[in-house]
Amino acid sequence: MTVTRLSTPLFSKQRLLKIVNLRSGEGHRTLLMFAFYTATSMGILWLEVSSAALFLGQYGAQSLPLIYIFSAVVGFGLSFIYAWLQRLLPLRWVIVLIALLMALPLPLFWLGMALPALAAITVFVMRLWVEAIYSLNDLNVAVTANQLFNIREIKRSYPIISSGNLVADVLSGFSIYLLLRLLGLKNVIVLACLMMLVGGGILIYISDRYEHAFPESLKRTEDNASNHSTRRLRGSTRQYVILLFSFFALGQAVMYLVEFQYLLQLDATLDAQAIATFLGIFSGILGLMELLTQWFTSSRLIERAGVFTVTMLLPLVILTLGSLSLVLSWPTLLGSSSLLVGLVVLKFMDEWLRYTLVASTRPILFQPIPDSSRGRLQSFIGGIAEPLSMGSTGVGILLTIWFCNQLGRSSVSFQSRVFLLEVLIAAAIWLGAIFLLRSRYLNLLVLSAERGLLSFSDANLRVLKRAFIEQLEQPGREADKRSCVELLSYIDPSGVGDVLAPLLPGLSASLQKQSLEAMLEYPSLDCLPPVRSLTESTPPPEVLALALRYIWIAEADPDINALKRYLNPETDPVVRGTAASLMLRRGNPRQKAEATNALRQMLAHPRERERVMGCRALGEADYMQALRLYIPNLLQDESLRVRRALLEAIAATRLEEYYPSLLKGLSYKSTRDAAVNALVRLGNEALPMLRRLAEDYHQAEALRNQAWQVIGQIGTIEALDLLVSRLQTAWGDTRRTILRILLRLSQETGLKRSKGIDVALDRLGRPGIERLLNQELTFMGQIYAGLIDISADEVTGREADLFRNALRDMLVDSRERLFMLMRFLYPSGTIQAAQVSLQGSPASRARGLEILDNTLDIPSKRAVLSVLDHRPDAEKLLSLANLAPHQPMSASSRLRYLMDLRHFLSDWAFACCFHLARQQQWSLMTAQTVAGLRHPTGFIREAVLAYLQLASPRVLAEVLPQMQADTNPLVAAQVKQLMFELGLSGDRLGLSQTEAAPGSLNLGSLPT
Repeated sequence: MTVTRLSTPLFSKQRLLKIVNLRSGEGHRTLLMFAFYTATSMGILWLEVSSAALFLGQYGAQSLPLIYIFSAVVGFGLSFIYAWLQRLLPLRWVIVLIALLMALPLPLFWLGMALPALAAITVFVMRLWVEAIYSLNDLNVAVTANQLFNIREIKRSYPIISSGNLVADVLSGFSIYLLLRLLGLKNVIVLACLMMLVGGGILIYISDRYEHAFPESLKRTEDNASNHSTRRLRGSTRQYVILLFSFFALGQAVMYLVEFQYLLQLDATLDAQAIATFLGIFSGILGLMELLTQWFTSSRLIERAGVFTVTMLLPLVILTLGSLSLVLSWPTLLGSSSLLVGLVVLKFMDEWLRYTLVASTRPILFQPIPDSSRGRLQSFIGGIAEPLSMGSTGVGILLTIWFCNQLGRSSVSFQSRVFLLEVLIAAAIWLGAIFLLRSRYLNLLVLSAERGLLSFSDANLRVLKRAFIEQLEQPGREADKRSCVELLSYIDPSGVGDVLAPLLPGLSASLQKQSLEAMLEYPSLDCLPPVRSLTESTPPPEVLALALRYIWIAEADPDINALKRYLNPETDPVVRGTAASLMLRRGNPRQKAEATNALRQMLAHPRERERVMGCRALGEADYMQALRLYIPNLLQDESLRVRRALLEAIAATRLEEYYPSLLKGLSYKSTRDAAVNALVRLGNEALPMLRRLAEDYHQAEALRNQAWQVIGQIGTIEALDLLVSRLQTAWGDTRRTILRILLRLSQETGLKRSKGIDVALDRLGRPGIERLLNQELTFMGQIYAGLIDISADEVTGREADLFRNALRDMLVDSRERLFMLMRFLYPSGTIQAAQVSLQGSPASRARGLEILDNTLDIPSKRAVLSVLDHRPDAEKLLSLANLAPHQPMSASSRLRYLMDLRHFLSDWAFACCFHLARQQQWSLMTAQTVAGLRHPTGFIREAVLAYLQLASPRVLAEVLPQMQADTNPLVAAQVKQLMFELGLSGDRLGLSQTEAAPGSLNLGSLPT
């Protein structure tokens, strides 16, 4: 009973949070902010209704433009006070002082209304104050919310917080009539002051309770950081702030134009008391609809449709309704009788969407701005843009009225149609600003996530090239100059000779060697003089050999006889081997015979250096001729350097009978690099044997992955076609390896390189990539179903924990493949920025999800965001219902179902299935057991034998004799132990009852 009483409130709380689309941990902060905003807004709304009625009765609606102009001045002043206070006090005290400052003048207004001499000016000032603090209150709430919530939390929580204003609309709207009856129009001001002080008290509690969310340091001018990424971020932030400024300014201009016409029509129709009553009822009905929208629609709509799709709704609605009202109000149609109705409907829709959807997106738009400047810019925009818009709108209204009067068209109906036309123009410009803001929003999010990183593409390549030349010409460190040559050859491989050739005489021997190696990729006749000058001096053998090769390759008709003097046995083997290989390639039969004789002596020489250089010379020749007789002995040479050089020679001369030696070379770390280079040199000729190796599941996984890597390094169209075709059927580590290869190739350049992403899209198309994404999501759905049906509440024990951990590991791998696949459809930098952000703090994770939310446009977008978010497994599985419908199963049935998907499971997860079935004594299907016994991975066969020992000793006795010669030593030892225990061949094995076979299987010996 105790458990039930404790769990019921928790269940009710979670259910309530789900109804309003909140997560655990967000409810308390959201409730406090909601209470603060409700209390403060009720006080302001009571003050607004009272001041509006008093002002219209005293001055009339024609004086409203003056209020807008003077309110802009007051708004400017308050915004400067807001910014000034941030320099003097911590932010948590600033927001409290602003909340109290808004209520401070209200008692003075009440006293001023009691004095007849001051009544008129008090009414004007009070209306002025209401217009100024309305935006200040919204700014204070948005700044506080941005400190308490991250970018994803605020999407869910702010619609609830902003609904406080709507609750205030309902309560104040329906209560104003009663308050006017009981207290009178003037005394409502006192009640408004008390309510605003209550809101300030709640804010004091929030700032104390969540003190950690507010920075203690005072707002200072940001340091002038010099790194490139910071400057980019600032430049993008500046552009974004300008667009954000325009967005809020245009939005406020539209609102004040609609409000002026709306009040103008009311003033022409009703008296002061009737206006107050109508405004109260209008606000109550509107507030009720807004409240329902905020609680049950806004947050879900923003999450599903996106911030900017929702924001565009208001200007689109205004354009539609405004155009309709303008047409219908034309004198030849319905005339001015429809104008009041049209303006009431337009005002209703404007406030409904503005204070629900648009208000909910307001703080989200500030989230891409870096934390260090977000509060300052938010107060700047909220304090400057909106008052400026208010003042400009007021001046515009006065100018419009003056212009209409000059034309002799002073009627209210004509002026209203002119104002409607201005509303349509402003709304159209506002819509355009939203489109521009949308593009900058994602760009700034990505830059914020990538801050501190500098991509090579950002550099000016020509400036870098000039700087490298200067670095090579001036005295400096050898290592720095080597880096310059490397980067220069990467930047401009075909033109590197034009830069390096004139510098060769002044470079050190090591730099000369490095430069000549780079220049040999693209030999040129123009570079021959400085290279030839090296051969006339006494350079090191390595430099001389490279210079000879460059000269005899670049010249169209070289003098081969000039190389004979380098065949002397006293010549260094590097130079001798180079001369012999050049003669074999371009000499006549007699010259080739001389070169062959020289190489024969080198290949049979007792010194290692001679044999190595002889093998390298073979690789540079067109064919081996009679020298192939030495290959079998050289493959067994005791020198590793000799064997490496020979592998490259085999590929260079296309000796097909020795191709298996190249594949064997991949198996050993010592010869792997040489074997890879040799296979890459073979190109398409190596693809069939590499494919057989990569798809041979009896080979080690590392070797198979190495084969895929070599196919990727070959990089021809045929190689990429092979990778893409295999991508559609591969799974697990193989798919991840292929994806990495294709993505890496997309970042490489060269004559034989094709972009992996482009080839994949050409072959599969966007639908094909989306299918692969859906496969990953479907697989993740099956894993989540396994975690739920075989949860810790259902199945306990060490084996069950290992099994669940294995499933979690597969989810991590699947998420990584998701990001790789997304890079085929979207900018790689954007996806990488999101991926890195999702590995950081909660605020960083929220930024990563927001980047993906604004980047992805695939049908399964919601499912992708759900599985990447920190949500319970049940919610993630529910989001995948369209791809992987969940039918609850018993734990044993779910295990058997997962084992039917064994081709998608990792080896360790498949082995854990057998261990869990053994520990829980669950029966498995015969096909599953047979598949485990035939599996190439040794520890899976171990797990199956351990399962059969308990589940079916009779079947085990039939299986064991067939597995005595297992290639895995641990499995072979386990077979012997089990045969001894079953008495099948104990005498032959010679094991005593107490002797344990080495390597016998137990759960503790398995890798975890």
